Amino acid sequence: MNGSEEIHNTLRRGLGRALAVGVVASILCAIGAIFAREVFFRSYLVAYLLVLGLGLGSMVVTMLHNLTGGGWGLAIRRVVESGNRTIPLLVVLFIPILLGTSSLYDWATASGHAHLGEHKQFYLSLKFWTTRAIIYLAIWLILSFILERWSRRMDANEGVASIWFQKFSGLGIFIYGVTMTLACVDWVMSIDSHWYSSIFGMIFVVGQTLLTLAFGVAVLAILVTRKPVRDYVSPTMFQDLASLMLAFVILWAYMAFAQFLIIWMGNIKEEVPWYLNRTFAGWKFVTIALIVFHFALPFFLLLNRPIKRNPGKLIWVAVLIILMRILDLIWMVIPSYRTTNISFSWMYIAAPLALGGLWLAYFLWQLNSRPLVPSYAKPVPLEGHGHA
Repeated sequence: MNGSEEIHNTLRRGLGRALAVGVVASILCAIGAIFAREVFFRSYLVAYLLVLGLGLGSMVVTMLHNLTGGGWGLAIRRVVESGNRTIPLLVVLFIPILLGTSSLYDWATASGHAHLGEHKQFYLSLKFWTTRAIIYLAIWLILSFILERWSRRMDANEGVASIWFQKFSGLGIFIYGVTMTLACVDWVMSIDSHWYSSIFGMIFVVGQTLLTLAFGVAVLAILVTRKPVRDYVSPTMFQDLASLMLAFVILWAYMAFAQFLIIWMGNIKEEVPWYLNRTFAGWKFVTIALIVFHFALPFFLLLNRPIKRNPGKLIWVAVLIILMRILDLIWMVIPSYRTTNISFSWMYIAAPLALGGLWLAYFLWQLNSRPLVPSYAKPVPLEGHGHA
């Protein structure tokens, strides 16, 4: 068996395992929904935001590479292109959120909607909210389709991208930023309809990009041990990807702290409770964990050049960031339901496993459907190898 056949067999085995985990966890969540409907939908929303971040983040990283070029993007090109092709699945997975709006949002009930201010009653009407959600999903589908179509053209033309492709990527990043900001306002911020933050959308955008970079590094660190990927990826590419992760870790921390500082200093009664629910009782330990393991520890590890160039060590940093992104999503969503004490539910684990398993299986199927190395990639010199 040659290296190419071995790596494709590995991907098929991974697909089967991910699908099995996703199906079993989905069955458990369906059972849980019968006995605890509200907990199910809350955990489902967290899990959906996780896989949505992987899909949309892949689209963004693809467009960033179209604009900037560079070996770092070639290294994970197939990974993010495959992630971009999972967006049709994300459209289907949004259906349960549409069905559970009354369990997720107070304003979706008649009594809750009546307590909204006049200017919010129209914006947070269920019909208008649903229309906006369909528009967001349709826009992301169109962007994904165009990127995939031009990606195949680049393969056929040995990597030659037209200037229109680059201009589209710049416009696409802007469109993504606007639609994702509006979507996280609708799907997350509106859980507490009296709270508001103008930087909330950008925190989500940065978090999704960081999540995708970490996921891409983790997948690449596994693939690089086998041919043909091994011949096209060098330690310098891993170093560049690690430097990008470091930049987004810092940017996420800066935006999160800026939001906290502005709200705390403003001391407005509609805004401060959002942080009070997250800095007292059990949630304060989650807040401390995010500070230490989402920022401080990755920051110092990613300053270490030997770690950045070693995929065997860098993968653990990437996995840590992925786990912290899940924890951050739980921290942003669950306390908004006025739960100052952490009431643990097994569905907070089962739902991410369910949607994550299904998404990963679909991703691996997409990844295995095309050559793992772009046709325009060049093998790195022999001295560029030597992955530990």
